[in-house]
Amino acid sequence: MNSDSNPKPAQKEERLPRKLGVWGLWLLVVNGLIGAGIFGLPSGAARLAGEYSVFIYVVCALLMLPVILCFAELGSYFRGTGGPVRYGTEAFGPFIGFQSGWLYYVARLISFSANSVLLVESIGYFYEPAAQGIGRILSLLIICGGLTFINILSSVESIRSLAVFTVLKFAVLILLVFGGVALLGSEIIPDLSGPTPPAGDLGAAALLLIYAFVGFEGGVVPAGESKNPEKDMPRALIFGLGSVVVIYMLVQLVSQTSVPDLASSTSPLLDASDALFGHVGAVILMIGVTTSVTGNLVSNFFSTPRLTYALSLDNSLPDWFGNVHPKYLTPANSIFFFGLLAFAGAAMSTFTVLAAMTVLSRLFLFIITCAAVPKLRPQFQGEKNFTLRGGILVPILGILACVWLMFQVSFTNIWMTGLFILIGCGLYWLARRK
Repeated sequence: MNSDSNPKPAQKEERLPRKLGVWGLWLLVVNGLIGAGIFGLPSGAARLAGEYSVFIYVVCALLMLPVILCFAELGSYFRGTGGPVRYGTEAFGPFIGFQSGWLYYVARLISFSANSVLLVESIGYFYEPAAQGIGRILSLLIICGGLTFINILSSVESIRSLAVFTVLKFAVLILLVFGGVALLGSEIIPDLSGPTPPAGDLGAAALLLIYAFVGFEGGVVPAGESKNPEKDMPRALIFGLGSVVVIYMLVQLVSQTSVPDLASSTSPLLDASDALFGHVGAVILMIGVTTSVTGNLVSNFFSTPRLTYALSLDNSLPDWFGNVHPKYLTPANSIFFFGLLAFAGAAMSTFTVLAAMTVLSRLFLFIITCAAVPKLRPQFQGEKNFTLRGGILVPILGILACVWLMFQVSFTNIWMTGLFILIGCGLYWLARRK
């Protein structure tokens, strides 16, 4: 039943070409998951869980697995752009669908701006003027402007550039892992002879590492450009999670073996590379940080503008956002708008303090998505679609995991998220009133 008193306006027709296969979607999922987090999290995990920290990655993967499986099932139901916007709208009406898209858009925008600043700081490791004063502004302008241009030009070019950064990112991480295994041998296998950390520390470690397991949802947004979303969406999501958790665990093992005081390190993978390969290894690792963050930015920039495009198709935002470039067949106006806001946010030095707010917004999004599964399954279930076994057990587990994580966030996150929800309500009211 529609949540509005007025009938829902007819959705506009999509005009984006279907060029994404399973590997293109996998690239979006993996680069959404692997950003800058893995380059700094191993020390925090070691500090809280010691040699048992490697198993916390498995716990986090299991916490997020039911959520990802819910996204996989819903992703196989829809062939239109929008992802969470589509799920919320079809299950609970256009208002919930709009709020899902709005909160996700805000979270991704803030995350993009914060990571843009991080990328400029990483570039400053090699060329200091690029991260200071006017050089910093010019660097941010080049990053945001360059990605805007590439994404308007062609969705294929965006995925190709994403593939390049993914190869470089994985090459650096795999080099660290294989180099560590070759030099350290069986030493990387923990003997687990020490005392088990307190339950509170293990919980804190899980909360810390869960941040490395969000971002996958960007892969479901461009379903309107997927060749075969019914099969490719579930494959990309599940294979993406499996790939990432294996890399995370191996990186943690090598790091805690090569850096004895890993718990006190402020740059754990940089210290691990330096210990294993010397200064050259540290330089290579910094290149890995740069390419990892860049890949995350490319993935974010590709999928997020599709949200405002989808909301325009639903008549929840002005038609301007839904315009498709007549030559390049990309949502050019939505891409330009996102690039402009991202640059403005990144240029504000205090903007990165908002990054923590994105977690609570995502948890709301995950809960809405999990709750949509039992609501939509009777309507969309079929032989061609991916359907979870166990009835509503998986969606319930996903909701419970998100609720537990919600109790761990700060009060600042709560009131800031509430403020953005109110802003979204105002925008939705204005669009519907018009």
